[in-house]
Amino acid sequence: MPKKILIADDEPHMLRVTELSLKKGGYDLVMARNGREAIEIARRDLPNLIVMDVLMPEVDGLTALKVLKEDPLTSGIPVIMFSARGQLVTRKDGQASGAALFITKPFSPTQLLNEARRLLGDGS
Repeated sequence: MPKKILIADDEPHMLRVTELSLKKGGYDLVMARNGREAIEIARRDLPNLIVMDVLMPEVDGLTALKVLKEDPLTSGIPVIMFSARGQLVTRKDGQASGAALFITKPFSPTQLLNEARRLLGDGS
């Protein structure tokens, strides 16, 4: 059974780019368009990894990350955060909130796939 990755981003183009990047790894992918959906889907599907944008409507990525890390059901799921805003403050906030990795957009699809494989223990 393939490992499941939840991708959360409010930009359809970025969702598609991220999906295509990770599909090459043979992962089962689920999508969310905002932080609220990401929390709901993560609790329901218990993905092996979450890739989430920082700036999203309804619930932003950092708030969603905090909620997921405080929930015993989802606290152990590694999270890759990404944002078009690579400021030091955002990066520090993401790492302090429990993100396994912070990637600045635009990102290298190969780098994202390699980091996902590393975090999932799939080599590369």
